[in-house]
Amino acid sequence: MSEEEAERLVCQDVPRETCERLKAFINLLRDEAEKQNLIARSTLDQIWQRHILDSSQLLGPTKDAAGPWVDIGSGAGLPGLVIAILRDQPCLLIEPRAKRAAFLSEAIERLGLASRVTVIAQTAASAPAVTAAVISARAVAPLPRLFAIGARFADAETIWVLPKGRSAAEELASARASWQGEFRLVPSLTDSCAAIVVARGVRPRKTR
Repeated sequence: MSEEEAERLVCQDVPRETCERLKAFINLLRDEAEKQNLIARSTLDQIWQRHILDSSQLLGPTKDAAGPWVDIGSGAGLPGLVIAILRDQPCLLIEPRAKRAAFLSEAIERLGLASRVTVIAQTAASAPAVTAAVISARAVAPLPRLFAIGARFADAETIWVLPKGRSAAEELASARASWQGEFRLVPSLTDSCAAIVVARGVRPRKTR
């Protein structure tokens, strides 16, 4: 997929100002990548495909969810800040690394998102607990650990959208040993071998 095709897929159903805001975020991301290791340098020429489309596709399984979106380990704002640009609802970005949290805070201000997007420069374990409509996390931890980390933000209706790459099926099988709920795998738009774990009603499996 070309960068032009990825941009078209992301922007085809959004207002022009939203697409312009995404482009502004990309510029901020490129500039900051010169100062700290936010994204792999090999992906700098494929930002629309590898990062923006890869993040925006998480909206598909969550289109009916209303309420706060919690992104754990936001890093460079992927997927959390992309989602915040595309979704007109509150978003909480949890990022414990100070330099990355500072970048996210600056980006939010410059993109005009401060009224509904908050950065928490703490670990998920110490961040203020809110009940999320959606929880996301990209390249943070193996799935069983991720459910444990995020459980304090979830209730029975929370939708989890967790891109797990080519290990999705294997990680889900491992998580089922200690966690139960409604689970499904959604094929990734950006990698034919990858998938997104979509879950609901996640709770620890009862032991006998």
